[in-house]
Amino acid sequence: MKKTASAEDIRKAFRKLARKYHPDVNPGDKSAEEKFKTLSEANDVLSDPKKRKIYDQLGFYSDNIDPATAEAYARGGGSPGPGAGGPRSYTQEVPIDFGGFDFNDFSEGAGAAGRRAGTGGGGFRDILSGIFGGAGRGETMGRPEAGSDLEYQVNVGFWQAIKGAEMQLTIPRLEVCTNCHGQGYIESPGQCPECKGKGQVTQKSGSMKFNVPCQRCGGSGKNRTLCPVCHGEGRVERNESLKVRIKPGTRDGQRIRLPGRGNAGTMGAPAGDLYIIVRAGEHPVFKREGDDIHLTVPVTLSEAALGAKIEVPTIDGRALLRIPPGTQCGQKLRLREKGVPSAVTEGQRGDEIIEIHAATPKVGDERSKEILRELAKLNPEDPREELWKKIGS
Repeated sequence: MKKTASAEDIRKAFRKLARKYHPDVNPGDKSAEEKFKTLSEANDVLSDPKKRKIYDQLGFYSDNIDPATAEAYARGGGSPGPGAGGPRSYTQEVPIDFGGFDFNDFSEGAGAAGRRAGTGGGGFRDILSGIFGGAGRGETMGRPEAGSDLEYQVNVGFWQAIKGAEMQLTIPRLEVCTNCHGQGYIESPGQCPECKGKGQVTQKSGSMKFNVPCQRCGGSGKNRTLCPVCHGEGRVERNESLKVRIKPGTRDGQRIRLPGRGNAGTMGAPAGDLYIIVRAGEHPVFKREGDDIHLTVPVTLSEAALGAKIEVPTIDGRALLRIPPGTQCGQKLRLREKGVPSAVTEGQRGDEIIEIHAATPKVGDERSKEILRELAKLNPEDPREELWKKIGS
């Protein structure tokens, strides 16, 4: 992307990157949240014609500099600093080379450069530089960044979630590089050969000169080179084997937090957390809702009409259920504390809720038919009477 990138080019680039780093897309990711904030600041400058003009001329933007002053200074006519004093030394602002940047390579531009320096990117100038292919690695070397959280989904069976289980998992994560101890660089005796130990180098842009941090040593002045193992990341990806205990009563979708088992931080910063998301399987008979167990049990007409004690299945085995006389089809009966043990509150347990289904017998012989006809004469009430009353007919 050339320095003459249009407002539409800027808008498209911003929208693409904003979708990538938006907090709603990266919940709990502080690094992405910070990138989104700085990206918004960069867009505020580049989408404003006056601010953009200042940035194009000077390679940086400040609210204290107006376009006319910036243009005069770019021609060598004076200082863009506030007031009428003498020249200022611009040691923090970096001239930007606008040539040859592909907006699609942002993550390998400012972001990757920052990661190689052990910082994870970030900062207003980093975003602007990333959009226009500017300052390279080393500019922010040495800034610690906390490790990101990880999520890992594990599928468990119906009975494993209820009874509890122990699972052996292999989790890919970023661990501290043992070669450089997480620093991202190897330090040797002597001073930096590029800046001669000063920590800064001078760059020119037109008639201006800028003192900028040395890219090789990150402004330290020391003889540092990128770690050949982690390539400046300070971390390497490895598979970690760990045991995870699934507590009895764990629900579908429940998150198990393992502190400090996420990605390692850089420069001694703390590691993130690992979240295990449990997906529990189903059962052909039992249906789980929270800590309650639901199921449908068929009964005979005589059991429903006269009442009875029947055996029903529970997650612990068989149990007796009392069917009250006159039980209707679809009526629900409850067995207290025959559900799932709570994984949250120790000592509590759900219930088993049983829906009654009255099974209609298949009548084939004449004697059975006679009995049913006699029963109908003895109980002539219309079961649809209430239905007709409700519809007003």
